[in-house]
Amino acid sequence: MKLRSVDVLGGGPGGLYAARLLKLRHPHSRVRVFEQAEPASTFGFGVGLATRTQQNLEAADPETFAAIVANSWSHEMSMAVGGRQVSLALDNLIAIGRSTLLDVLRSHAADAGVEFSYNSRVAAAELDAELVIAADGVNSGTRDARAEVFGARIDVHKGLYLWAGADVALPRAVFAPVRTEYGTFVAHAYPYASDRSTFLIETDEETWRRAGFDVTTERLPFDASDEDALGYLGDAFAEHLHGHRLIGNRTRWLRFRTVSCERWHDGNVVLLGDAAHTAHYSIGSGTKLAMEGGIALDAAIADASDLEEALAEYERVRRPAVEHLQETAARSMSWWDSFPTRLDLPVEQLLVSYMTRAGKVSVDRFATSAADVVRTALAQYARCDVSEVDDGNRNEWVLRQPLGKSFGSRRVRASEIPGLRPVRVSLSDPWGSAADTLVKEIGADEAASGVLLTTAADTGSVLTMLDVAERIRRETDMLVVAQLDPSATDLAVGALVTERVDLVDLGGAA
Repeated sequence: MKLRSVDVLGGGPGGLYAARLLKLRHPHSRVRVFEQAEPASTFGFGVGLATRTQQNLEAADPETFAAIVANSWSHEMSMAVGGRQVSLALDNLIAIGRSTLLDVLRSHAADAGVEFSYNSRVAAAELDAELVIAADGVNSGTRDARAEVFGARIDVHKGLYLWAGADVALPRAVFAPVRTEYGTFVAHAYPYASDRSTFLIETDEETWRRAGFDVTTERLPFDASDEDALGYLGDAFAEHLHGHRLIGNRTRWLRFRTVSCERWHDGNVVLLGDAAHTAHYSIGSGTKLAMEGGIALDAAIADASDLEEALAEYERVRRPAVEHLQETAARSMSWWDSFPTRLDLPVEQLLVSYMTRAGKVSVDRFATSAADVVRTALAQYARCDVSEVDDGNRNEWVLRQPLGKSFGSRRVRASEIPGLRPVRVSLSDPWGSAADTLVKEIGADEAASGVLLTTAADTGSVLTMLDVAERIRRETDMLVVAQLDPSATDLAVGALVTERVDLVDLGGAA
């Protein structure tokens, strides 16, 4: 179909990118972007773009992508725990300052003929365009005004995070926990310019309150930064700041909000980006989801005969990928929320745990880009020398390692182990109250020699069971055995190597 007019509410990455793509495809249409603030008022620090996102952006708009890359900063990834830092030699990670990204997108949208209106607080109902794109962010007024129609749901999570920056380009991205007198703070930091790095720091509510940050948050003006927190955390992470300081830009403690909607469009109005859905920052998804959503919307409109067909097709095609990413992000968020409980592990095992946390990457796949890290992690798991690790068939090698003197292999027949308490895991949240109760009950069972966990065969259920297994293993003295279908061998191996379970029953010969 051919569009005559498009109005975009919101001048963020998703709105600007969609505006340019639509104007390029419909050059005779009127495309306008309404932004309630001036461009110079943009706040934030760096935005990371993973390999797949880069590929999608390049395919959709090579010219804009080239400008993004030209203004980006490439970096490696690392994790620093217990005085040791391990780096991954990845050559496909880039980051760009949020304001720089918006400048690039705004410039290219203007070059295509998009019109802009700043300091414009307008509602979707006030616009007369053929298509209205509500890219007005996580606090979307458009979504809230039609909450029942869109079926909007917002889940506010327990953990707290603070988005800051540093006036230095770190040598590489780093995940680093710091134990303080109040509790553990964890930094996700990466460089995005020659003199700047993003420094996102998170913690649990108890630590946040003990440090007094509930008080500083309550008294903070809406447009100010929490200088007390920045000063304290700058000292706490001094080793990683290399003598530099943390800087703020409306930096305050926040709780992540997961937005989901049953419908993304109503009439001629369609939600885009954070207005329609959010996914936890630990998989770098906000900008990705918004810009890739713009690509999908542009394609759906091009192939449809009318607007209703286009918007319905946009949802049909795009929703599965978004919901899958939200599920992955939820698991990643839970892993980071519980990260301090794993700090007894060596950093190499932690990196394997990080990479396999959401079931997307197996131990073998991770080894293709980080063979030395995986080899060391396997040696740590098996309590052996690195030279004894078999790289030829990792899964079988992992499964045949003994557990103490009682088990000659990690692969067992559960029926041959006396005293196991059978537990069918059907929880949806391995860190919720129902899981809390289950773990306490299992820990209090003095008659059982261990616990045998089973669940449904789908990947989501298996991953949830393994999360519960890790909790039982860490919070009780129980032997933990997981019974899995052989098709879940990769997940079983990852759980063994990262010490989430003790033994696995995969059926067949042990």
